[in-house]
Amino acid sequence: MNKIFVIAQLERAHTDAIAHGLTLAKQLNKQAEVFAYTYAYLSGAERDNPKVAGVAQKALMTQREKQLQTHLDTLDADNVPLHVIWSKYLFEHACSHAHRHGFDLMVKAVHHADHYLPTDWQLIRHTKIPLLLLTNNPLNNGQTTLISIDLGTSNPAKQRLNDAVIAHGKQFAKATGTTLHVAYVLRIPQIVRDMDLLDLNALVKKAYAEHKQKITEIGVDADCMHIITGEPELCLFELACRLKSQYFVLGARQRQGLLGRIIGNTAEEILSRMRSNVLVIPTEE
Repeated sequence: MNKIFVIAQLERAHTDAIAHGLTLAKQLNKQAEVFAYTYAYLSGAERDNPKVAGVAQKALMTQREKQLQTHLDTLDADNVPLHVIWSKYLFEHACSHAHRHGFDLMVKAVHHADHYLPTDWQLIRHTKIPLLLLTNNPLNNGQTTLISIDLGTSNPAKQRLNDAVIAHGKQFAKATGTTLHVAYVLRIPQIVRDMDLLDLNALVKKAYAEHKQKITEIGVDADCMHIITGEPELCLFELACRLKSQYFVLGARQRQGLLGRIIGNTAEEILSRMRSNVLVIPTEE
């Protein structure tokens, strides 16, 4: 339905999610709606008396709404819908509401420049629509969008996820005026690299030859296609830094396991290092 779900940043956020979300909405030709989450632990009479608690809750929400409406006015976006939500667990409402009401992109600022908070991980693990996490990193000022795919997979679900990552990467690159780069990592453990048992250049050349047709279908220039060897979390981080990637796009196969919702060890390790703006594409499963 061409709608962007923009989560208003808290004061300690390092970037303005609302301003960035509204800009993306124009670039992607989508409608933006802003959602502000607030919650406070009440004490004393406010905690013990439901009526007093309701009054305190309303006052906090009204204050938050006025602050954000003033910010929207400064952005000349006073007509953008604003919703103030009282919720202890942001991800529960955001993931459910965005999916149920036909949003096709969620935008949120990362509140720490060097790591994700538990709320960010919960959104990553539970979102049903693409999720863009904004970071304020001086390295991500390059005019590139980097996507990570697995050219060697034969799994139909992974192939569909590859296609979704490529499609969203192309869309983002075109809309933001950035150059699309594609990365495929041949996983080679560091111990094997150190022992010098393999001809890594030969492996890379073989991979280019084997996947020539798919690379042609993606449609990127030769110098924008990167087949590299090593550990994915290190290779992709180093490549994103070298390209100064503004956006990094990857797919996440979310699974429900005994230890709760996970997206896979490799994806989590990649995300833990990445400092670009990250666009997570969830699997359809």
